[in-house]
Amino acid sequence: MPSACRPHSEIEKIKDHIQWFIEQGITCEHIGDLVGGLCDRLIADGVPIWRASIRMPSLHPMYRGVAANFERGGAIVLENAEHGSETERSFETTPIFHLLSRGEKTGRWNLAKGEGLEYAELHEFALAGGTDHVISIFEFPKEVALRGLGFSLTSDAPGGFSDDQLAIIQELLPALGLAAYRVAVSKTATEILAVYTGARTSARILAGETRRGMGGSIDAAILIADLRNFTALTEVYQPAEIVGFLNEHFELIDRHVEENSGEILKFMGDSVLAIFPTEAEDPQKACKAALASAQNLLKANEELNREHTRHGGPDIGIDVVLHLGEVFYGNVGAHGRLDFTVIGRAVNEASRLEKLCGMLEQPLLLSASFATTCAVPCDYLGSFELRGVSKAADVFRLAGAAS
Repeated sequence: MPSACRPHSEIEKIKDHIQWFIEQGITCEHIGDLVGGLCDRLIADGVPIWRASIRMPSLHPMYRGVAANFERGGAIVLENAEHGSETERSFETTPIFHLLSRGEKTGRWNLAKGEGLEYAELHEFALAGGTDHVISIFEFPKEVALRGLGFSLTSDAPGGFSDDQLAIIQELLPALGLAAYRVAVSKTATEILAVYTGARTSARILAGETRRGMGGSIDAAILIADLRNFTALTEVYQPAEIVGFLNEHFELIDRHVEENSGEILKFMGDSVLAIFPTEAEDPQKACKAALASAQNLLKANEELNREHTRHGGPDIGIDVVLHLGEVFYGNVGAHGRLDFTVIGRAVNEASRLEKLCGMLEQPLLLSASFATTCAVPCDYLGSFELRGVSKAADVFRLAGAAS
């Protein structure tokens, strides 16, 4: 309906909805807030909404897309479609995919008359009393991955939605798209940064620690894990297989570091650098967390190797070194290309200690500072010269560890 023919009260409601979108676009945290709030407002205006959803693509490495689903009288349900999951595969059988494949922006199915029942989702809605289903697609033209959103509404009222109601919803779609875009971009930036830098580090970056040299000294337990003899595997296996092995072993390292409040800062070829920042009053807590991570990941790696060898795959051991010391934690690099990491003498010493694992035939070595602070029973293995380090290092293993 043209604006000139609309009652003044209806025009004011549209303006109010758009203002609400502007406010939500600035403050809300996920698209569920948008779909839930909009539906509540439209229902209050007399629009017979039974179900609704917003679906958007995702840049998260684990998820192909995200959705927020509304049902009148119920809670908002958020869904993530994992890559390779049944949810992702079934997307090609949805009405939204049908519209996208035909280059169409809108679609409507009269469920009461049996339209759209070839789609499992619409068939389910019809059986439950749905009468009308509409989809609008809003594009973000200049985006490569966040291409746009699909907004769907289902009614269970006799006759479904009126043309005037759908015209109002179409007028609101740009405001909905703008608000959803802001939420998606913010969430994408936060999630992707955390994936590439770790949750603790990404929080510091997003808080404004972005200048080169910005950071500071902290005390931390340091864990370095190295996949043993991994280079030799490149002579036997194809690159895709090598990447698969790396991902499997890195996944279990990450899992056991994270569950003990540590954070991986770097994947360096076939090695991992992780830290467990200490609390000034209780550095032993960080050491015990790092030790628990090391013990758990070594045990998990043994189980993974047993699975590999049962299927004719390689047995890939892991060497782990634990150290405790002061590091610089912050931005290092060039003006236009920075790395938020740790550097310093303690990191160098840990890296050099890792080379002793093979020589001593020990998968887990502890430095003197770590062993003393952690206060667990240890066996002294000797004092060793480390390349580039002026003072010889005392090295320990856990008491009773196999030779």
